[in-house]
Amino acid sequence: MKKVLVLGCTGSIGTSALDIIKNMPHDFCACGLVAHTSREKTASLAKEYNCPYALTSEDNECIEKFLRQTQADIALNGIAGSAGLLPSKAVLEAGVDLALANKETVVMAWHLIEELAKKTSAKIIPVDSEHSALFQLVNKIGKENIEEAIITASGGPFRKCTKEQLASVTANDALKHPTWSMGKKITIDSATLANKGLEVIEACRLFGLAAKKVKVVVHPQSVVHSLVRTKDGMLYAQLSDPDMRHPIFSALAFPATSENYLQPFDLCGKTLAFYTPRTEDFPLLAYAYEAVERGGSCTIAYNAADEVAALAFLDGRIQFTDIAKIVRRVLDEDWSVLPQTFDDVFTIDKNARAIAEQLI
Repeated sequence: MKKVLVLGCTGSIGTSALDIIKNMPHDFCACGLVAHTSREKTASLAKEYNCPYALTSEDNECIEKFLRQTQADIALNGIAGSAGLLPSKAVLEAGVDLALANKETVVMAWHLIEELAKKTSAKIIPVDSEHSALFQLVNKIGKENIEEAIITASGGPFRKCTKEQLASVTANDALKHPTWSMGKKITIDSATLANKGLEVIEACRLFGLAAKKVKVVVHPQSVVHSLVRTKDGMLYAQLSDPDMRHPIFSALAFPATSENYLQPFDLCGKTLAFYTPRTEDFPLLAYAYEAVERGGSCTIAYNAADEVAALAFLDGRIQFTDIAKIVRRVLDEDWSVLPQTFDDVFTIDKNARAIAEQLI
């Protein structure tokens, strides 16, 4: 039985993970639960799952001590935003395998995180549906045989909107995602294609691929999560229903491939369509490619500016199309310095956020 530490236990990722633990009690148990706030809800979950340790950011107890207490076999990081970076660092420092759903860990500080994982021999197992699919395909086919990776995007709720229509969409419109149920910020990012931009950055770093080797296709059904093209030109894909329990289970069970309670995907009756992304109307995807190619701290700036702008849109302070304009203006600054420490990462992040706020 694997002991699972769930970071972000009250969010969508954490809730899905707990569903797996509940339905597979002989395979997994919750040894620790962490939430940002919601102390009452966290305590209730700890009681429900017979979990001896629970922690919120309101408590004084540090995450390092908490990790020692739980003696976890694997930690699932489902914390949203830059707040998830230091917990990832703490998990890897403790030599615990990390099932990673926090994009910022890779986008903001991958070179530091990768070095830390190598030092402690802890595994990093992607949980995002696209990177989970790539992880499985790469492990089955062999990285040496792969020519390029292709990740899919649903296209969000505005896939068919004209450029003129995009200027007047509301936050409520943007939150109506056609296939996935996610948190508010990531749902806005899906609508702007910034989320796919972040995933391009992740794919380049997690799998050591040049930006030109990572492609994006719009696939509204969200059934094909990623594909790889082998050197002989063939495409291999991973398919499943759009349910985050599938990639979470794959990460928690790794390296095993075992039976589970989830509904197997049925291909019959399905129609799958694929389109080229409209980067002129959704430029944040193109900006992500630029950021990863420029290197330095550009991806930190991209992520910080997008987070500030997306939240400003949710608050009604800017229009939908202003999100990309703000990220563009922030990226136009000098981000050539590569951070050498985690403190450097947060300093750069803070500076980028300040510029974005000033623009708003």
